[in-house]
Amino acid sequence: MESPIQHYLERLLAEVQHLGAGAPYSVHPGGKEPRPEDFGICLATVDGRVYSVGVADQEFSIQSISKPFSYGLALADYGFDAVDEKVDVEPSGDPFNQISLAPDTGRPPNAMVNAGALAVSGMIRGGGGKSAVRRIVDTYSRFAGRTLTSSRSVFDVEIRNSDRNHSLAYLLSSMGVIEHDPTLALENYLRQCAVQVTCRDLAMMAATLANGGTQPLNGEQVFEMDVVERVLSVMMTSGMYDDAGAWVSSVGMPAKSGVGGGTLAVLPGQAGLAVFSPPLDGHGNSVRGLETCRRLSRDMEMHFVRAARSGRSAVKDTMEISQFPSRVRRTLEEAEVLERYGHRARIIEVTGDLFFAGTESLVRAVSELDDSVGYVILDLRLVNEAGRLAQHMLSDLERLLRSAGRDLVLVVGEEAAVHAADISPDPSGAPTSRDARSADGGGGPEVTLFRGLGDAVEFCEDSLLERYGTPAVTTARVPVTASPALDLLEEAQREQLAALMEQRFHEDGDVIRRVGQRFGGVHFIISGQINTIATDPRGERVRLNTLGAGMTFGELALGTADRQETTEKAVGHVELMVLTPEAIEELEERDPALALALWRALTRDAYTLVDRYLREAAVRLTY
Repeated sequence: MESPIQHYLERLLAEVQHLGAGAPYSVHPGGKEPRPEDFGICLATVDGRVYSVGVADQEFSIQSISKPFSYGLALADYGFDAVDEKVDVEPSGDPFNQISLAPDTGRPPNAMVNAGALAVSGMIRGGGGKSAVRRIVDTYSRFAGRTLTSSRSVFDVEIRNSDRNHSLAYLLSSMGVIEHDPTLALENYLRQCAVQVTCRDLAMMAATLANGGTQPLNGEQVFEMDVVERVLSVMMTSGMYDDAGAWVSSVGMPAKSGVGGGTLAVLPGQAGLAVFSPPLDGHGNSVRGLETCRRLSRDMEMHFVRAARSGRSAVKDTMEISQFPSRVRRTLEEAEVLERYGHRARIIEVTGDLFFAGTESLVRAVSELDDSVGYVILDLRLVNEAGRLAQHMLSDLERLLRSAGRDLVLVVGEEAAVHAADISPDPSGAPTSRDARSADGGGGPEVTLFRGLGDAVEFCEDSLLERYGTPAVTTARVPVTASPALDLLEEAQREQLAALMEQRFHEDGDVIRRVGQRFGGVHFIISGQINTIATDPRGERVRLNTLGAGMTFGELALGTADRQETTEKAVGHVELMVLTPEAIEELEERDPALALALWRALTRDAYTLVDRYLREAAVRLTY
């Protein structure tokens, strides 16, 4: 299933595409004029997942987006103090090509303006058999995760149109900021600006910064965390030049733009964003790039103030419901159906906060499920807080699943359930903690809500049985002679036992057995359902399981002095056949062989039941 995030990016691309303001950068090689209609968006997570729409793989010049990465290389080469002597870290509020240096030291205000980038370029030296430019391009390549190259034709046209930058380089040289050949510093700077990248490359480079300098796809540590911290700090305050204040306020992500049409933004710990669209505004920023980033920040809650709480996957675990069965004791036929089709319903346990990163990981987990999965249970009980994005994405997930004939089921915690709907789990009755509500809390499509995971699994089991079951599975009445617990006995033996039993009827809510009572016989359920209720360590009553026609209860205490430890309560009209303690005693005296056969049959059934409970408990403990 296609991700709702992918759907969102496609809608965003179509809506922003219509913006017609701005004009492409006028300096370019002959015959390679930028096309104003080109537009691409890429979003890369810190674990390497890339969402892309539009023109994502067309190369263009990186231009000023190169500045943060060269700045980081200089910091890594020389250390903070040495670089700070040449370039300050203060926002200037001036255009990117402004001639603005500190009067006393000659330092440029920051490394994001052209003067600062030239000073940085003048610091980077060759080494290890590589030229300075080769080291710069190799650094960019390590961020992108592929080999990048610098375009000679772009460099040639840039250097013919760089009189202002040339004057900046000589001015920096006269102030002692550039200590070597200023023309070489300019050439190295222009060659780094001529590196060819795609929108996808920029997104991965941004994701590497977001990931603390570790490339998401290959795990290489390109920059150390202290370098990344400094680079992102300067990008936040100065990356968008004289538009930086408005950018921080409306978008709230460290970013850098380039006159080649690219825009790069970083959500630390979570994702990298890149946009390619050549038309520029008066600040030299991509018009569509700015609007795309604003919309994404708002809609995806990517502003650093909102997104700072959590940046990792919210998906704790995922499993088939057959690994975490409900507490309803199923017949052998039902168990076989669920064993065969249990993979068609999956549980996804979610934890932490659902802001951008958490929501993205949740949406991805659902989107990547096999198409055969017809029921998706999202266990949200451990979610601390969910933002507006999570609500919208859950709504989109429901729509996409429903359009494919699949169901979304939500399990919410007690507090969330109280706020989301009037849900009142009644442990003494049938599952009542279900409610149909819009996933986004509005008038959108409905999803099924439950207070407990067991109830949600039971709902999915029942749905699978209804869809894939046989007439035997859905039988509402099972005579005692057809009880699976007695299938080891001969027909005549079953008839003989039935003659010793008492027929009893109960109505909805009747308590059949209470905690503390002595052994009251073996109860065979002919029709209806029985809830087994116990008290948990907190003193609250909880439903342990639900028994149906063809099942038994009471046999675990057979032959012991143990008292009843649970309460058995009728759900609807119930018909029972009870082999009382007195009847069992009479059977042992009159027909020891049949009594022994009964013991064996019930022991096998009890062993199977206990074994299942132990396996379920093991799964629940690890879950």
